[in-house]
Amino acid sequence: MTTSRTSKPSAAAPLLDLQALVVAVRRRRRFWGALALLGLLAGVAVAVLLPPPPTAVTKVLVAHQEDQPNDTGTLIRTDVALLQTTRIASEALRSLGSREKPEDFMQDYGGLGLTNNLLQITVTGGSDAEAVARAKALADAFVADHVRRIQEAADAEAKALLDQRDRMRKELAQVNEAIGDGPPQTDPTASADLESLFARRAELTSRIADFDQRAAEARMGTPRLIAGTQIVDAPRAVRHSLLRTAATDAAIGLVLGLVLGLAVAAVGAVVADRPVLRREIAANLGASVIAELPRTRRRPPRPWQRRRTRAARERLTASLARTVRGSAEPVSLLELGCARSTSVIALDLAGALEADGPVVVVDGLPGPQLSGRRAKPGDPTVVGGERAAAVSPQERTLGVGSVAPGTAWTDLQYLGTRTVLVVRAGHGSAAWLHTVARQLADQRIEVIGVVLIDPDPRDRTDGTLWDGLHTALRGRMDRPARHNGTDRRRTERLPLPAARVPDSDQEAR
Repeated sequence: MTTSRTSKPSAAAPLLDLQALVVAVRRRRRFWGALALLGLLAGVAVAVLLPPPPTAVTKVLVAHQEDQPNDTGTLIRTDVALLQTTRIASEALRSLGSREKPEDFMQDYGGLGLTNNLLQITVTGGSDAEAVARAKALADAFVADHVRRIQEAADAEAKALLDQRDRMRKELAQVNEAIGDGPPQTDPTASADLESLFARRAELTSRIADFDQRAAEARMGTPRLIAGTQIVDAPRAVRHSLLRTAATDAAIGLVLGLVLGLAVAAVGAVVADRPVLRREIAANLGASVIAELPRTRRRPPRPWQRRRTRAARERLTASLARTVRGSAEPVSLLELGCARSTSVIALDLAGALEADGPVVVVDGLPGPQLSGRRAKPGDPTVVGGERAAAVSPQERTLGVGSVAPGTAWTDLQYLGTRTVLVVRAGHGSAAWLHTVARQLADQRIEVIGVVLIDPDPRDRTDGTLWDGLHTALRGRMDRPARHNGTDRRRTERLPLPAARVPDSDQEAR
């Protein structure tokens, strides 16, 4: 089989088509909408089935000796870290008379620095009373520990100053003794040494007085810090609103479910590579989109949808009837992912063609869409593929088949040498659409056009091919004309150039 090389190389396709991605995600709105609804229900269920434990909160004003106006919160963060220590937890449990392990108790409370000097303590318990008692014990233990650390720091500083003062007093005593034992003032050298001793005594006296003052000041600041560290907000139980908690959890679950659904839908659309736009389906099949039709659903449509669908079916039936009447060869309808809609189109088309003579619908569908239906008076005759040979030559045949995976490609010629593909948008992958186009070209079946089922309502792309008849119409080449229904045997044909089939999705675009 030869391949035509007259087509020009197409422009490089983008790595990711955002328009196709948006359309594919929007078509899966039921999926991500269901995930969003599931997240909302899960949030409500968590709020109802897992209510928050009884909680108590208290606030402690913490005074620091190193407080500075430009402090960035380092001191209060240190207090929060000290709150989460076993020493404070053990003191609180000891005051409560509890035998719980400090490590376990530390999991039930936490601290938060509201400002540089305001600490909020949150504690949970088995009941509101227990939570309040725990919060009070914890706050008292923290205040006591903070006060003890302040006193220890002040005592340590004062002791260091007093020790230094005592050492200077000893040196002063030695200087005084040296002055008392000095030589007579008649010696000039002794007189100079005596003056230096007096100067040293004055210096030591001044420094001793300074150390006494600093030691007193170190102890004077402690009461102010101790008084400034206190519980400013008594422990109280936190009231939980079930309605507010359920609304918050539901909103969080809704957002998480929506984000997860959109992400999964987007990834699935990229991985599956299922064309949904008109231009993509036309390019992959090598045939123009000639009509569109909403998907036939089992549930009854709404009144305005029913009128719109009926009008679209009537226009499609009239267009296909004109095509079939003007064709000298049998015409078939081949479906991909829309057997139900294709059977409805076939019955409507057969009913429109009965005005010109008897019509027989040859059922080649793998399912019971045509053979298993309940026949009504006036419906066209439907026969299976095995009984197609028994149809009278005077009757017009209309084949209905499928190009889904598992199709017997060599049997499609007996349904019709010209065909209309009925394709559901987003059903077949790009690779399978290429396969369908290649197989129909190999079987010399001319594709008249594509009927798109369930198109995206916001799709504004063009589904018409403008590359010439050799691409727009598969298998359109000179061959002996055969009257419809007069010769169903496969005839010998000369090897002819086949229509060019895109080798990849990028080349098709």
